[in-house]
Amino acid sequence: QVQLVESGGGLVQAGGSLRLSCAASGLTSRTYTMGWFRQAPGKEREFVAAISDLHDIHNSAVQMKGRFTISRDGSDDTVYLQMNDLKPDDTAVYYCAARMALTPSEKHNDYDHWGQGTQVTVSS
Repeated sequence: QVQLVESGGGLVQAGGSLRLSCAASGLTSRTYTMGWFRQAPGKEREFVAAISDLHDIHNSAVQMKGRFTISRDGSDDTVYLQMNDLKPDDTAVYYCAARMALTPSEKHNDYDHWGQGTQVTVSS
């Protein structure tokens, strides 16, 4: 059974940083893409970033580029999201997802497995 467990969320002041982690287990194939999405209250789930098994990275919209960095440790099936210069608009539940395919995708429907999410709150 596939499990994705996120950690690293919390409360931070604007301008601060957080590093989210997602530990994957039960993935029988080595060919999969990991992604991060977020969902703020009353809003749709939004793509943040994704990274393939070959470390091909696909970043999100312009406002997050340069502030968020996705990385992957293939040896222990962990994906990270380093978030710098956080803003109150970044407040959301952040979800880790896995897609059994080589290429990253921005569409949440393309992902096969999801974690429970970790709350990130940025105060002004």
